[in-house]
Amino acid sequence: MSFIRPEAAKFLSKYKEVLLAGAVFGLGAYWAIFSFGLLPWLGYIVMGVSGLLLFSFLQRAWFARGDGGRGFVEVDEGQISYFAPDSGGMIAVRELSELSYDARTNPPVWTLSQAGLPDLVIPVNAKGAAQLFDAFAALPGLSADRLLTAQRGAKDHARVIWRKDALLRIDTPRPRLHS
Repeated sequence: MSFIRPEAAKFLSKYKEVLLAGAVFGLGAYWAIFSFGLLPWLGYIVMGVSGLLLFSFLQRAWFARGDGGRGFVEVDEGQISYFAPDSGGMIAVRELSELSYDARTNPPVWTLSQAGLPDLVIPVNAKGAAQLFDAFAALPGLSADRLLTAQRGAKDHARVIWRKDALLRIDTPRPRLHS
């Protein structure tokens, strides 16, 4: 028997890092305001570091769309692997040539392209898909804000978010063969 509603448990699970960073920020603020000697300086340092972590953890939580989708994702040493009953594959992040986000499907999908190989299509709600945030953020010229903006953008076309040869605007539609 659980004393926490399933919705609350899901929220706490998704935002546990954010809540922890907020608590550490509060501890640093308490030290900075109510202490004396060297402890206030330590409080300011703790507030600064936990504030940066809080922002990073919030971005990661906003990126995650939950689990329960088809397949699972694993990111290990620069290689993204996706395994599902009917599809899947692997792609090295450094070999990635294009990254796009398609919100027209249900659930929306990330499409990872590599020259000479078929595209790797990963649903946003696949188990472990939150790991993609760090892998995508490591791409040169791609900001976390661009990833989050793509997920909140228009739902009528696929968006090319990043290309290896040239950076694109976020609203560039990706041509599709089939509708």
